This record gives sequence, C-alpha cells and structure tokens, in this order.
Amino acid sequence: MSKFSFKLPDLGEGIVESEVSHWHVAVGDVVVEDQPLADVQTDKAVVEVTTPVAGVVLSLGCEAGDVLPVGAELASFETDASADGAALHSSASDESSDGDKSPSASSQASASPLASAATGAHFTTRTPATDPVFTTVLASPSLRKRAREAGINLADVPGSGPQGRISHQDFDAFVAAGGQLVSREVPKRTAVRETRLTGMRRVIARKMLESKRNIPHYSYVEEVDVTQLEALRKHLNTERNPEQPKLTLLPFLALAMVKVLPKFPHCNARYDSDSEMLSEYEAVHLGIATMTDSGLMVPVVRNCEALDVWQLAAEIARSAGNARDGKAKPDQLSGSTITITSLGAIGGVSTTPVINAPETSIIGVNKMVDRPVVRDGQIVVRTMMNLSASFDHRIVDGYDGAQLVQALRALLENPGAIFV
Repeated sequence: MSKFSFKLPDLGEGIVESEVSHWHVAVGDVVVEDQPLADVQTDKAVVEVTTPVAGVVLSLGCEAGDVLPVGAELASFETDASADGAALHSSASDESSDGDKSPSASSQASASPLASAATGAHFTTRTPATDPVFTTVLASPSLRKRAREAGINLADVPGSGPQGRISHQDFDAFVAAGGQLVSREVPKRTAVRETRLTGMRRVIARKMLESKRNIPHYSYVEEVDVTQLEALRKHLNTERNPEQPKLTLLPFLALAMVKVLPKFPHCNARYDSDSEMLSEYEAVHLGIATMTDSGLMVPVVRNCEALDVWQLAAEIARSAGNARDGKAKPDQLSGSTITITSLGAIGGVSTTPVINAPETSIIGVNKMVDRPVVRDGQIVVRTMMNLSASFDHRIVDGYDGAQLVQALRALLENPGAIFV
C-alpha cells in the first residue's frame, strides 16, 4: 500500500491560509483523479479543489469551517486501493463453492464503491442537522387556530390519534364536555441560537473590522435632484434596441464619476498603510457592491472610462449577476479603485458606507422619492435622491470629499453634461 499526502495549495494573491468551507468526500470514500475534494474559501471567492490521485480517502486535515495554513495536509489517500479491491474480489470468488459462482458479500461491497469510482461518481459528506428538536402538541394548524381563538390550551386536550395527535373531533368532545378554559398568555421567547461564522460571512466580518479599525472614515451626504436624469433614463429605455440592456441609475453615476475623478485622483486610489504608498489611477476600475446568498461581494467593472452608458449597464449587470450566481472568479473580485454601493428601493434617507479597503472612497446611492421642494420661490414636486459618500481621512480632506460629491451632483442634475 502507498500513502499520498496532499497539501493545501497556494491559491495565489499572497494568501497564507484558507477556510475549508465544505468537504465533497468523507474518510473511506473511493475517489478518482480530479474528483471534487473540497470547497476552499479565500478572501475573494470559493475555489473548488480536486483530488490529485485516485484511491481511498484515509484522512481529512480538518473539519468543515476550520482554517488551514497553506502547505498543511489537506487530505491523505491510499493510492493503490483499486488494485487491492480487485484482489479482494478475486480472492473471495475463488473461495466460494463450485456450485455457487456468485461473489461473496464482502466482494460485492468492495466492488460497488470501485464501480462508482470508475464512473467518476460525485461523493458528498452528509452532516447531521444541528438544530434542536422540540417536543410539541401534535395538531393541525387549523386546530391550533381554533384553540387560540377559544383560549384553550391544547396540552389539556386528550388526543386519540397516532402518538397522541389531537383531531377536531377530540377538540369538539373536549369543549362539549366543559373542558377547562384557560386565559390566553403570550409565551416568553427563551431560545438562543448560536452560529459560528464561517465561509463568506467570516471573510466579510474580518474585512469590515479591518476597514473600520484601520481607516479613519468620514461621511458626507448631499441631496440630488434627479428629475431630469430619470426622464432621460426612461426615454432611453423606451427607445432602446432589443439587444441593449435596460438602464438603471448606476451606469449614469458611473459615467459621472469617470468625468470628475481626474480632478480628484486621490479619490480614485488605493492606499497601502504598511508601505505608506498611495497609488492614484487614471483608469476607473469600479467596484459594484453586490448582495449575494453568501453575503456581500464586490465584483469589478474595469476601465469604465472606455465604455458608453449601454456598455456600462451591460457590464454592471453581468458582473453583479456572476457574483450572485457564484460564478465570479477571484480576479473578477479584486483590483477596484473606487466602489459604488446601492440598496436600491430600500436605500433609506442616508447611509454611512464602509470603505472597500484599500480604496480611499466609496459612493453610496440612496432611495429616490418624489417630494415637494422649493424652486424659484414655488413649491414643486421633484424626484430627489441622496448621495452618501465615505472617505479615508488620511488621504481625502473633508473639503475635497465635499467637492467631489458636489461635482457629481452637478452632472446628475444636468445629465446632458455627462455626455459632453
């Protein structure tokens, strides 16, 4: 027999440790080469690691949710398991009687996993449910509703069904017999559910803590009249070709940022606090904060300065869609120079967005609402929206941050100027 030790590989970008978020195999599984072994969580994405050899899984380096350093043993394999299994099958067959040509039970058990391995079957680890099981009165929802309305405690009602299940007939008989009525009491909530942070949620927690602890944030909020912009957006959507994407606010904001950021290069920048080196970019690599089932991710639309409004809309939708579907690659989730964050229709009045380190600025979009405002001494209804921006105060002074937001406001309130 030969044992093969598989070390956690270097997944790039200077990563020194990774979380094993999910095992696709268990100890004792027969595996084939390049079969999915484990999902490994990096700071950017989930990477699927495959088995380097064929054989039997002897050990796993950790539990799902644990963090391993690069170079630590991820799993070990017995690499000549197929030959041993075949020998076992042959031996068991030889020992059977002449009148019985069928393989022994042990031979069948051995042959079965080997046949699965030969077809490249996908093995998964089944973990038991961890939620507690509470013993409750057995009754239908409609009967529970009747009991609540009548103020009757179902625990007092004898049930005639399986395992003491209470039927409507049992309930009617209890009431007809003058069963004890009890006053309705609102039960106290006492359960506590403790959940260990793993996977993307743990990565997000660490990155947010690092950003808030290391970056002295300040935020600046300004209201913007987007009445004309909304009229232009709706008009363009009405006139668009079938192959053109539907326009949202974000591509217009992205174009406005492309136009003003050359005047504020330190806002389109990344700051390395260890080397105290500020990198200011001519290109605008725009991060799009995106909510996914795994948590917040920031896919990147690169070189926005080279795209028109339709191309930006398509790239923003494609990048965000890949992130939500779990298809974004690590290099598509890194390298942004400034980030947009938007909560859409639930965007609230204002926010204080957290900077996507090591960037120096983030622009937040709040909800658009029609409300009365004063224009030329008259009260009129306009479509209003707040921009909420946060800046790294080590790099961006308060005056500069305010000037950037005011420049964006001027373009968004006069959208024709965005395209001049």
